Amino acid sequence: MSITTENTFESALVQSLVEQGGYTEGNAPDYSPELGMFKYEVIKFLQESQPKRWDKIYSIHGEDANNRVIQRLYKELDLRGSLDVLRNGFVDYGVRFQMAFFQPASGLNPDAIDLYNKNSLKVYRQIFYSTKNKNSLDVLLSLNGIPVATFELKNQFTGQDVGNALKQYASTRDNREILFAFRKRSLVHFAVDQDEVFMTTKLDGSKTYWLPFNKGANSGKGNPLNPNGYRTAYLWENILQKDSWMEIIQRFVHLQTEEIEVEGKVYKKEKLIFPRYHQLDAVRRISEKVLEVGTGKNYLIQHSAGSGKSNSIAWLVYRLSSLHNATDERIFDSVIVVTDRKVLDQQLQNTIYQFEHKTGVVQKIDKDSSQLASALGYGTNIIITTLQKFPFVVDKVGELPDRKYAVIIDEAHSSQGGEASKKLKEVLAEKSLEKAETEDTDDYNGDDFVREQIERTAASRGQQPNISFFAFTATPKYKTLQVFGDKDSEGKPKPFHLYSMRQAIEEGFILDVLHYYVTYELYFKLTKAIKEDPNLNKKRAAKAIGKFVSLHPHNLAQKTEIIIEHFREIVSKKIGGKAKAMLVCGSRLHAKRYFEEFNRYIKTKGYANEIKILVAFSGKVTDDNYPDGVSEPQMTGYGEKELPAIFDKDEYRILIVADKYQTGFDQPLLHTMYVDKKLSGVKAVQTLSRLNRIHPGKEDTFVLDFANDRQTILDSFQPYYEITSVIEETDVNHLYDLKARLDEFKIYWKEEIEAFANIYFDPKTKLNNSKQQKLLYAFTDPAVDRYKDIPEHERQDEFKKGLRSWTNLYAFLSQIMPFFDAESEKFYAYAKLLQTRLPRRGLSESLQLDDEVALEYYRLQKIKEGSIELQKGEEGELSGTSEAGLKRAKEEKALLSEIINMLNEQFGTEFDEADNLFFDQIEAELMEDETLQTQAKVNKIDTFKFAFDDKFIDKLIGRMDQNQEIFEKILEDKAFGDLVKQLMMKKIYRRMNELV
Repeated sequence: MSITTENTFESALVQSLVEQGGYTEGNAPDYSPELGMFKYEVIKFLQESQPKRWDKIYSIHGEDANNRVIQRLYKELDLRGSLDVLRNGFVDYGVRFQMAFFQPASGLNPDAIDLYNKNSLKVYRQIFYSTKNKNSLDVLLSLNGIPVATFELKNQFTGQDVGNALKQYASTRDNREILFAFRKRSLVHFAVDQDEVFMTTKLDGSKTYWLPFNKGANSGKGNPLNPNGYRTAYLWENILQKDSWMEIIQRFVHLQTEEIEVEGKVYKKEKLIFPRYHQLDAVRRISEKVLEVGTGKNYLIQHSAGSGKSNSIAWLVYRLSSLHNATDERIFDSVIVVTDRKVLDQQLQNTIYQFEHKTGVVQKIDKDSSQLASALGYGTNIIITTLQKFPFVVDKVGELPDRKYAVIIDEAHSSQGGEASKKLKEVLAEKSLEKAETEDTDDYNGDDFVREQIERTAASRGQQPNISFFAFTATPKYKTLQVFGDKDSEGKPKPFHLYSMRQAIEEGFILDVLHYYVTYELYFKLTKAIKEDPNLNKKRAAKAIGKFVSLHPHNLAQKTEIIIEHFREIVSKKIGGKAKAMLVCGSRLHAKRYFEEFNRYIKTKGYANEIKILVAFSGKVTDDNYPDGVSEPQMTGYGEKELPAIFDKDEYRILIVADKYQTGFDQPLLHTMYVDKKLSGVKAVQTLSRLNRIHPGKEDTFVLDFANDRQTILDSFQPYYEITSVIEETDVNHLYDLKARLDEFKIYWKEEIEAFANIYFDPKTKLNNSKQQKLLYAFTDPAVDRYKDIPEHERQDEFKKGLRSWTNLYAFLSQIMPFFDAESEKFYAYAKLLQTRLPRRGLSESLQLDDEVALEYYRLQKIKEGSIELQKGEEGELSGTSEAGLKRAKEEKALLSEIINMLNEQFGTEFDEADNLFFDQIEAELMEDETLQTQAKVNKIDTFKFAFDDKFIDKLIGRMDQNQEIFEKILEDKAFGDLVKQLMMKKIYRRMNELV
């Protein structure tokens, strides 16, 4: 056997399991593809572990007992699934058989330990699993004759990696085979090479959802170096070892059932949950430490969003409730879970019921403190209570020194922005709340307040010998670390267990919200940074540039226009046209006024059928038109608790918030955030992280920040992020420079891109997806072949990296550029799909198995952005092939640089943003003058001039204090003043008549 073959890698895994893991090697031909089990192993286990019950069933079935029992087991596996049968056995003619014996929580029962040792774990190589073909599986594990795990192994020395294993599962492992059918036999499927491990519990062809099962390396994805061998050796040396593997089946794997109502009918959606590595590691490390030190220690578990925190808590709760010390005494009399999440309440109940298969283990405290006191006094195993009762919990357990408690605190509070903790706030912070209402600063955050109360209460009592705290958070504050953290050798507090934001992003569980992060200054700068001098429509380009130049961060009306138009042009087309956005305001009053301004602008522009807006703030806001105050429900027409469900509807696209829904709010369709509020530290991380949830078709996020500088945001994320990822300022021309370098490779041809685009952007393609997709392959095939013909791997890598950089850069810049670049848009669509087709050598590029999803969502998005709309009843004018058949007004062409110079020359100086704001405000006031509006509609411009001059001077004097320099220049420099008045008069007159 060659030392470099896949067979050698397979042998290493099997040998380790047999010599150190508690397995024996099985005989592969014993597998029955028809039954999906090893029937001789099953019968042997039942006879040896439960001889009296076997004698009883034999007396019923006689010589046919073997076949009758196997057929009964087959039906039960088909009906209930292997997990339930392994845990709870099956019944045949009144005889109950166990299919597995698990390690008892304590050693008090020697018979239970003896039964545990009768389990038969076997490892098989090259299993022929089908009656339809001769395909074989690399490795299979069975428990007492029932398959529980499958493995496809790849050896990088042979030129293959884990990505090839994933493809093999997708293309040749049919889930109609019993071995691969969901829930029926195998609980989990592993794809493994020397560096990485991936797993899934449900095979579904190319749609299979694979999860990394890696340790993480340097706070990122992958696995650390292993000086003794393979990086992935932990899988067979630790995870699959008998005691570990039996515990995973007994205490971790569970079936999650969700009921979905569709048109009055209730459907069940099932998901088999297998722990990710960091979840398993956290629960086990905590348990080991508790067994070592007993009660009285605090633990901080810093797990990022996307870590599966609800399941981690459920597993930890169950584990702590069953822990016994060396003298077989329970370590904790009760485990108390402090949360306000109904989802977690139900999940805990369902998950633990599967493990224990009995009710009453979990008690929810939803009445009063006496109910809680009673549960604590009786020593109820698991108690779920609310944040409001937390101080009482600490006081009460302090009065019961003869009992020991584990208190698990879930920081992911209610999505109501502190609504669930209102009673606690009223009791503990009445005066501070009144002050906050008076000052209307809205810096008060319910979730932060509750967490501070928890920390203060825990800290004030100090560490109690009978209480252990376990605090889960993604973003620990300094106080949280001080109260719950673990002191290192230098006395600095740190988390007991970490699953970093960086690792969650790199493993694909959340999106990087800083990747496309643009401050107002950068947004403003990028719109002027184009030096290519493309020929543009002079009128439209001047308007676009004028708008961007005139923006100012503190002008509400200007920002409203930017936000709504950016949302319409860019964001609304993301995620297949379903993307939503959030505007974060500095105060409740800002939120209220923005809501009114948004709706006014939408109505004026006729966008009401496209965009509906919601606003969220607590209490009532007093304003000029609402002297008695106005509440969120009064403005939206919906109750506060209804709002998340209402925002989930397709028609509601933008949510305006003021210190609400900035923590714990989970809306995967949220793509873009507009920030008009100072943010820093943990609040910045919590707020921007509302965007990070993944969703099919959601490939990126976008932040436009009017209020914060880049360094502040970077400094806020760094402690939780582990890697710098805020994009530096970008020169738009880099896009064109990079494209020119890619062209030099001569891998793609222009005519192929044109042909591709004609299909991709054709609205009919949406209706004929399957028929048209083959053409997209046909138009990208030649480029793939040319890429393969490049002799040097370095040149291939250079092209591939450049193509990826170009698509990433364009995805970013296309959200900012004030003009539409048809050629770049075509190349972007082409390049995105070409990337997925280029041969992959490295693991990091081998896991894009969602081509179908990407194709579907990108096509929907780009049709709306880039399709050519034909105008009925109009004669088209031709201006090159890209405009064939498109109605256009006769355009005056000018270079972009000339337009900028013309604007500067007209104003006689180079204005900064403050100067432009001054003119914009005067213009806005003139536009609202009813007398001028009447004069504009009934007079020619020469007559309108006299009325305009007087009004212009009045408005100028009214704002003289805001810009003394411009005021004096207009009055003292007649030529300059006349030019300004003339330009503004023409603009006002034209705009007023356009409103007719």
